[in-house]
Amino acid sequence: MNTKTNNLIDDVLQEINEVVHQVDQKQIDQVADIITKDKRIFVLGSGRSGFMAKSFAMRLMHLGYQVYVIGETITPSIENGDVLVSVSGSGKTDSVVKLTQKAQNLGVKIIAVTSNKKSPLAKAANQVVVVPGATKNGDGIKSIQLLSTLFDQSVHIILDILCLKLSKREKVTNIDAKAKHNNME
Repeated sequence: MNTKTNNLIDDVLQEINEVVHQVDQKQIDQVADIITKDKRIFVLGSGRSGFMAKSFAMRLMHLGYQVYVIGETITPSIENGDVLVSVSGSGKTDSVVKLTQKAQNLGVKIIAVTSNKKSPLAKAANQVVVVPGATKNGDGIKSIQLLSTLFDQSVHIILDILCLKLSKREKVTNIDAKAKHNNME
């Protein structure tokens, strides 16, 4: 492996491209059918996967969805009929799996985003999006990058593509989204 910066950029972009193109587009379409404005959307993740989930929540808010992050102080209780999007590369992160199972028992519709389609998280889900990027546990396509970096990068792109799909369905323009953007900067 060459460690020149331009070669590393090319290598990383090639890895992301490989992972993103292996995501089943039907899974993204099925998730889009579940995420509707008449539902409250909750997101859950830990560590960097949690950051990807929060990024997704932020973009959903810009699109006009009622969205909450599990673990934040202003997050209301989750209820039957709500939707939970849980993100874990391994699908085995204990805190994410336990809270997802708890939501499942409450009648919440579960969307799992993971690299491991046989994981406990995937088994608890109504719909799974498999993003086969490398994780710290060795799941997914191997990577030159550390730990779950490839999974996290690819999840960010896939969830942004989902948001783009939702924005087109809802006819939300960039101007509309900007109107919901934080104005307290």
